[in-house]
Amino acid sequence: MALRLGDTAPDFTADTTEGEINFHDWIGDGYAILFSHPKDFTPVCTTELGMMAGMSEAFAERNAKIIGISVDPVEDHHRWKEDIKAYTGNPVSYPMIGDPDMKIAKLYDMLPAEASGTPGDRSPADNQTVRTVFIIGPDKKVKLSLTYPMTTGRNFNEILRALDSIRLTAEHKVATPAGWTQGGDVIVTGAVSDEDAEKAFGGFERKLPYLRTTKQPG
Repeated sequence: MALRLGDTAPDFTADTTEGEINFHDWIGDGYAILFSHPKDFTPVCTTELGMMAGMSEAFAERNAKIIGISVDPVEDHHRWKEDIKAYTGNPVSYPMIGDPDMKIAKLYDMLPAEASGTPGDRSPADNQTVRTVFIIGPDKKVKLSLTYPMTTGRNFNEILRALDSIRLTAEHKVATPAGWTQGGDVIVTGAVSDEDAEKAFGGFERKLPYLRTTKQPG
């Protein structure tokens, strides 16, 4: 069954470059960014892992942990980390999950249950759907999933922006408009009456009968 927004992210125990983890325990009381890769030593993914390494502090400031995964063994991840640092200048300090039996890729519906073979037998094209970013909340629910083609490098600034929105809207009864960034006006949700909006946000502007905006709270 497909993993949908609002579903509980499947828990698992796995070997990583930082040792064995239980995923839900590892997440703790913050957010997790789980991002997957079709195969180690691939060019686009090398740039992505390095970019995320360079952005790790920005995610940590938002109480979010980063974890990578590919359907390769941990030993390969350790060797790949050397290439990533050499090319991008950023050491990979976050854990990378080894998933050579494709158990987690299947658990997260990134590969079909009937997928088979060993990492050495499978090409990046065989694993091309293992290209998803998940944002998972402190409640262990899936808050976002985005799947990219192998030839399109991911924009992790967008993941950071989406995380800002997810955290803000979890705390306040607002939504964020298209292109929103930190400090921009937000939308008052339909669940909030005009009277309650005045109390909660100190006022709002009615743009359309069904669209009210206000300053970003907090």
